Formats: sequence, structure tokens, C-alpha cells
Amino acid sequence: MTQSNLPQIQELYDDVKLREKENDLNVLLNQPPKKEWIKQHPVQKNVQYLSIGRVEYLLTRIFQKWYVEVRETQLLGNSIVVTVRIWYKDPLNGEWLCTDGVGAQPLQTAKGAGAIDFNNLNSNAVQLAAPAAKSYAIKDAVEHLGKLFGRDINRKDQVGYDNLAGRFRSHKDQLRQQITDKLDKLEQAGYKVSSYRDELQQAQADGKLTEDYLNELLVRLNDVEPKSQES
Repeated sequence: MTQSNLPQIQELYDDVKLREKENDLNVLLNQPPKKEWIKQHPVQKNVQYLSIGRVEYLLTRIFQKWYVEVRETQLLGNSIVVTVRIWYKDPLNGEWLCTDGVGAQPLQTAKGAGAIDFNNLNSNAVQLAAPAAKSYAIKDAVEHLGKLFGRDINRKDQVGYDNLAGRFRSHKDQLRQQITDKLDKLEQAGYKVSSYRDELQQAQADGKLTEDYLNELLVRLNDVEPKSQES
């Protein structure tokens, strides 16, 4: 008979913390990009995009370690088509993850020539088209990571992810947040709350920051009546 090993209590705690961090990462990745980062397409009307420079900056800022694997380059019709795989290091557990993308860029022909008139290709047609197709492929790949990388940027109906914030926070963390909010509210109302903050800090230093203690402190703070606006 196979004996199953029960998880240690610390493993359960760590799992909750990891899920909370993963959840916070999803919230971060699905924030809308800064308006100043968004550019209008010079040719296509009402089409917005993020520059490849901004995308590379975000990859480095969030994941630090990442690289591009070119999977395939081919000629389809009159366009260079590039397929890439973006590898990035999970900032939470250090694992390497990947996402794929494809991009295309037409080869430029001489003015007046047909789109597939390869006898009249510009001398630098491939030199320009191949890197552009690769850039499009990179941006197509990272859009799967979230709205911050341009996903939904041209969609009318968008899904919000802010309601995920704090979804996996432990009850203890929620109590601490309630206490912090209460202290801030009392301070804004004119009460001196430094003694409560010092008490909270000392309890943490002494390892006495239990749920029972936090519940008791929250009850004490709720008994404090904020000053009226007229006083």
C-alpha cells in the first residue's frame, strides 16, 4: 500500500504566497499600456500599436532574462514571413516559459511595378522586410502575455483584470490591510495614530502578529470615533 506524504504547513503557506504573487503578476501584465506609449499606424486608419523598442523595454523590465528564437523564415506571396518563439524567465520561480508569434512584411518593388514583380524588387527589399517581419512576429508573440504588451489595444470590448487583485491574499494579510486603511482614515481625521503603528511594528518584531491579535486591534480601532468635519 502506497503511503502518501502530507504537506508541511510551511508548504501550504508558501503555496498561498506564490499564488498571490502569480495573481499580482497577471494583474500587472493586464494593465493598459501608458497612453504615451501608444502610436497611431501611419497608413492604417484607427489602428494603434506599441513600438518594438517599447515592447523590448517591457520584456527586460518585467522578466529581465529573455531571448528570441527565430523558428522559420519563408517567402509567401510577395512577403517575408517570420515565425518566432519568445523565451522569458518567470520572475517568480525562475522557470523558462515561451510564447510564439508570426509576422509578415511585403517586399518593396520599384514604383509602378506589380506587387509580385520580383524582377523589379528594390535593392534593399529583403534587408528591410526581414527585420520588420521579425519585429511584427515578436510583438505578435508577446501580446499573448497581456494587455500591457498591446493585447486588446484595438478591440472595442475589453476585459478588466483589476478584480483579480488580492484574490489569493490570506485572511491575515486582509486584516493587516484593513488596519492600515483604518489608521490612515483616523490620521486624516486628526487623530494621532503613531502609538498604534508602533504597537503593530513591535508585534511584528516579537512574532506576535497573529490573526487573533489583528482582530483585537481592529476592534479597538473601530471603537475610535472619527472627528466630525465641523469640529
